[in-house]
Amino acid sequence: MDKDIETKLKELNTQLDGLTDKFRVESDRQLAGKASASDFKTFETKITADMKAINDEIVELKKLPTRALGEKGDMKPGQAEYKKSFLGFIKTGQLKLDAKAEAYMLERKALVADDTGAILFPEDLEAEIYRELPKINVIRQYALVQPTSRDKRRRRSLTEVEVAYGKLEIGGTPVESSPVPSDDYQYVEDINGLAKLGKDEIADTDVALESIVLDSFTRAIAEKQETMYMIGKGHAFEEPEGILNGSVVSRVLTKAADAIIAEDILDLIYAVPRQYRQNGVLFVASTTELAMRKLRASGDGTHYTGDFLWQPSLQAGKPPTFAGYPVENQEDIPAINSSLSCDIALFGDLRAGYRILDRQGMTVQRLIEKFTLAGMIGILVGSRDTGGVIRPNAIRILRERA
Repeated sequence: MDKDIETKLKELNTQLDGLTDKFRVESDRQLAGKASASDFKTFETKITADMKAINDEIVELKKLPTRALGEKGDMKPGQAEYKKSFLGFIKTGQLKLDAKAEAYMLERKALVADDTGAILFPEDLEAEIYRELPKINVIRQYALVQPTSRDKRRRRSLTEVEVAYGKLEIGGTPVESSPVPSDDYQYVEDINGLAKLGKDEIADTDVALESIVLDSFTRAIAEKQETMYMIGKGHAFEEPEGILNGSVVSRVLTKAADAIIAEDILDLIYAVPRQYRQNGVLFVASTTELAMRKLRASGDGTHYTGDFLWQPSLQAGKPPTFAGYPVENQEDIPAINSSLSCDIALFGDLRAGYRILDRQGMTVQRLIEKFTLAGMIGILVGSRDTGGVIRPNAIRILRERA
């Protein structure tokens, strides 16, 4: 994308974030009784118009022509040839490499330390998959995502650093920190996704095949990761560590069983320290979201009146809000009205509290015999990643009272 367009988009998104923060502050003031309903309505009308104008400008900018991914000038020597051979392998099962493509493949194998014998993805296709994953995987949109070339990484490299005020030149002394390496690691896990493609699909042109491969593999990976990042059992089970797994993150109990009230969500939000609350997001199942949409700002604990705490999204691509904070659906979180006490919502700053590690080197294998009678060819994609809580204090979980 043109650099001037990228810069302008960043500026506009920064303005939108500022308006969103302003809306949240005014919403909190109104809930606390520091602003009248009429004043808030006037403010809401104006800020909605401002946000719509900025969002319309973003939409128009995104319509401008952009440079195609993996344009020849951006590719490494042999990358274009290898990509063509890779798509040929998907179609025919034969990897035909010329000298340039073979040199590129050997260099890439050495970089990602691949010893499985599977075929490595071209870099631009792998990068495109990782770009598309957050559109399907909501956890990836908010968590800290880092690439890694290793099979494990310390969960926290150092203890917290201490600081203090004081001028060193007039005798002040800095507070000494005692960094302690952690013995707790995040281990990268293997994930395998099977995409079954019709023989007629893979017999199509390379351009159509590329889009089919990207869509199939992206969905196969994203949907499994989404579940594991929420309820995965951890390294002992060769899975990422889910946010709801175990007792790492503190719980807040609802006031009643099989129900949710406004105070439950507010208690959850304010259980998170302020420095993490300002970037907090609510995650709930769709059925819980429906119950939250019916909650109002005032009442006697049984009957509620006044404005709804739920606010629909004011701009495309942004989630709705509750008490001023974004709300996202995550269907692996249990729903309310269950016969058992369970975790029904979480709130926090996932970028501070949850880290995803992506290991370089995505691979593919072609399976024929197993699906021949169905007229299908199996494409088995192999990837390596993990996720884990790195700062429990940045997240809180709402648990349904038994």
